[in-house]
Amino acid sequence: MELDIGWILILFGIGFTGSFISGMVGIGGSIIKYPMLLYIPPMMGFVAFTAQEVSAVSAIQVFFATLAGMFAYRKGSLINKKLVLYMGVPIVIGSFIGGGGSKFLPDSAINLTYAVMALIAAVMMFLPKRGVEREDYSGITFNKVIASVTAAIVGVLSGIVGAAGAFITVPIMLVILKIPTRVAIASSLAITFISSIGSTVGKMMGGHMLLIPSIVMVVASILGSPVGAKVGKRMNVKVLQWILATLITATVIKIWYDILA
Repeated sequence: MELDIGWILILFGIGFTGSFISGMVGIGGSIIKYPMLLYIPPMMGFVAFTAQEVSAVSAIQVFFATLAGMFAYRKGSLINKKLVLYMGVPIVIGSFIGGGGSKFLPDSAINLTYAVMALIAAVMMFLPKRGVEREDYSGITFNKVIASVTAAIVGVLSGIVGAAGAFITVPIMLVILKIPTRVAIASSLAITFISSIGSTVGKMMGGHMLLIPSIVMVVASILGSPVGAKVGKRMNVKVLQWILATLITATVIKIWYDILA
């Protein structure tokens, strides 16, 4: 792949945009970057990435985007340590299995897995949220078994597509576990960071890692994610929920259109 300044700028733009949104709404940004990496370079006349390459670049980018976003949220009690533990450990085990096993799957199966996950996440974002928004977030309770089981399933699926699965863990927290929105966003960044360790190692072992695109996306992530987190902290909770719902729905429509067309 030729080293072209235009190509690098496009990759940087994709990385920065996805990471900004990642920091703002607590997702790893793959739901934005996966389709952008797949479709934008060929639209601009550059060589298209394969689904395997996109998922590998996404995996390493998510690792750095969530790490940077997590630092922006570290003050206050927004990151719920119990939630991170009960969902983070099963997700990292699942994502390691999924990331390593994805090398045996064709591109079409990876895209279909991603499309199904995004569809479930989109439906869940429009279901009523039952978490109570409040000032003090210290005494939050949730069903630990459901949290762990759903996290393990999400881990395997997200490992396959190289996403960290936050676009589906946030809806699970909001709708099933009844976690308040701001806690779900901050805790999700921590869980997604843990999850991305498994999928990044799995993808590296699968041999699909591209060095230059990965470096460009990592730099973009470190710059974009903290800025997004600062903006997200100041935004209305309902606005954050609608941004997340809209992003997920738009991605679902585009991916399913491509699969069916």
